[in-house]
Amino acid sequence: MASAVQFSYSLQDQAGLPNYEQLKEQHDMETLEAPGVPAGATVIRIPQEPPRDHILWSLCTTLYLNIFCLGFLALFFSVKARDRKVIGDYNTAASYGSTARCLNLVALLLNILAVVLVIVIVVVVVSNNYPH
Repeated sequence: MASAVQFSYSLQDQAGLPNYEQLKEQHDMETLEAPGVPAGATVIRIPQEPPRDHILWSLCTTLYLNIFCLGFLALFFSVKARDRKVIGDYNTAASYGSTARCLNLVALLLNILAVVLVIVIVVVVVSNNYPH
């Protein structure tokens, strides 16, 4: 067992590869010399939360009462947002997701307005046909 360890060290020396301690020192120095970070500071990187793409909402908007094809546009921007999110381009994904959300909101408001308008028309027509 000792000869195997000795053998691996000799291969490392022959190939000119640094040993573990040298690699660790180099890594620590790179961490300390990061731009904008004072020496000896501890840096904690919090991963950025991926933006929302609103794809399910866009799919529902597309399938139910798709007024002025806004649901298709919202679905288009949702898919683009999802593609950008997968690539890792969070800024563009957030922009596309925001556009999809706005289109979904406008489509939702128009759908609610259309339903209310249909109910009002039905009530008016029924009340005119059957007076009390």
